[in-house]
Amino acid sequence: MNLIPIIISGGSGSRLWPQSRALYPKQFLPLVNDQTMLQNTVARLDGLDAAGAPVVIANEDHRFLVAEQLRQMGRSAEAIILEPVGRNTAPAVALAALKALEYGDHQEEPVLLVLAADHVIQDEKVFHRAVEAALPTTMEGKLVTFGIVPAHPETGYGYIKVGDKLIGNQGIGDKTTEPEPPTHNTSLTTIYSVAQFVEKPDLETAQGYLAAGDYYWNSGMFLFKAARYLEELKQFRPDILAACEKAMRVQNPDLDFIRLDEEAFRACPDDSIDYAVMEKTTDAVVVPLDAGWSDVGSWSSLADISEQDELGNSVQGDVLLQDTTNSYVRSEKKLIATVGVNDLVVVESDDAILVAHKDQVQDVKKVVESLKAAGRPEVNLYRKVYRPV
Repeated sequence: MNLIPIIISGGSGSRLWPQSRALYPKQFLPLVNDQTMLQNTVARLDGLDAAGAPVVIANEDHRFLVAEQLRQMGRSAEAIILEPVGRNTAPAVALAALKALEYGDHQEEPVLLVLAADHVIQDEKVFHRAVEAALPTTMEGKLVTFGIVPAHPETGYGYIKVGDKLIGNQGIGDKTTEPEPPTHNTSLTTIYSVAQFVEKPDLETAQGYLAAGDYYWNSGMFLFKAARYLEELKQFRPDILAACEKAMRVQNPDLDFIRLDEEAFRACPDDSIDYAVMEKTTDAVVVPLDAGWSDVGSWSSLADISEQDELGNSVQGDVLLQDTTNSYVRSEKKLIATVGVNDLVVVESDDAILVAHKDQVQDVKKVVESLKAAGRPEVNLYRKVYRPV
């Protein structure tokens, strides 16, 4: 099978300021271990025997970061496609699908495994089994999304409501005589139809989803044949496909990079895979995944997956805690000492310090917006800049 991983490496990670900056966003930072999040995503492919070298979709400004971090791993990409501007995930995957069909042959139609560069998956073997279980489904033209078994009533994620239970991987069209709710276990031989994609809920609604037992977090990871995705995109968003095809007609290779027709891509509409295709297609299915997934969308979510002491604290760097509970404290260079505090996030970088209550870390993006409005360099610049050797 011609399985091509597609790693989407866009985004600014503004909720993880001051570590994450527009020119050095979170996917290029070592937030959870010694490797960066991009490097962890590439390494996660080890053990997927069918997977080839990845296609990376990145912002023009981040091209040297991508190339250098792959080089540090001793890895290469099938292609590094540079977007002159961000246009969300539907166009990004369309570019990758068009490129994959160029590489593919008539014997093996390429299947795309779409991943974000800034997610954490703690149990990689479970992730591999989920992908392998879903692969036969793609051969029948289904578009697979991976639904995360919810650990708590999260208000920061979209949800997927599952429909009928579909038996096995070969008989994907055969339904059980009576629909059964998900069992929320790691049995990956069962696949469900998608009944509905749901927007981020309020807390009361999220609690209802958790109690109902038939809702999963929307992971934003997908698996489908390149040609099937383009077929559905042509049906539901032909304007996006046309713009991407036009942008790909003029490819300018530059070192390890592929540049597009900038004018054509700037004219492309901005839309996500969910809105453009997955919410409209009748061929969407969901595979449950319980593998310690997180999109690390805020400092509190990073704290949740970090090692904690007996008082619920997570620390990185030179930190001294006194009468401190349930806090996340991260130092790059300076000593940070806390006394008598609870539920705080304290993060120090070379040129900025963040102090926030855990319940309000989603609002860190408002700080970034204020810095941007004031023209402050702390919103964009970081201490490392990569250039060709």
